[in-house]
Amino acid sequence: MKVREMQGRLVIPGELITTRRMKLGPHVFVENGKIYSDTVGLVKIERGSVRVVPLQGKYMPKAGDVVIGIVVAEEYSYYAIDINSFYYSFVPKEEIKIPLKKGTIVSAKIVKVDEINAATLSDIRVFRGGEILTISPVKVPRVIGKNASMLNILKKGTGCSLMVGMNGRIWAKGGNIELLKKALAKIERESHLSNLTLRVQKMLEEEKKKGGAFGKK
Repeated sequence: MKVREMQGRLVIPGELITTRRMKLGPHVFVENGKIYSDTVGLVKIERGSVRVVPLQGKYMPKAGDVVIGIVVAEEYSYYAIDINSFYYSFVPKEEIKIPLKKGTIVSAKIVKVDEINAATLSDIRVFRGGEILTISPVKVPRVIGKNASMLNILKKGTGCSLMVGMNGRIWAKGGNIELLKKALAKIERESHLSNLTLRVQKMLEEEKKKGGAFGKK
């Protein structure tokens, strides 16, 4: 396979990337003159150098997903938005009713993903105030729960207004943000265990009874 065809390709540990001589970046190694990946991730080739960007902690865009992003740049005909993926995503200016500023937090729907996993966005909604919290994208279903059961418990237990993006970003405003952070840490740490919703609910109730830093709003 040609080097340019490897750009953006998903590889696993031990998979051959190229037989060409190139500068080595992170997460690649040479054996018998061939370059291999040492992790699960996407191949990145720049200026004669090859590296693999690990998948862990990064979001793989999927058409139809609703994500939370941060505006990072304005170009002539589009805005570039960071959605916690390997590449910035883009939204045409014609889709936006009001100008966006760098640093603006938005939610968006992914309408298209190209061959290197760069996403095109639509249905932009601007958030005012609040803050962004993060969790591993693979843990998002546990944050939402079956029929939004976990999400409703988090809202009720913390008093926060919440919006969860499939890319592992959570917009939160009002309520007890510190208690929410503690609950999210518990979800991420114990996501593999059963009855997680009940255990998180119990933890929220106990923290509110104790008062102090986590009990006050």
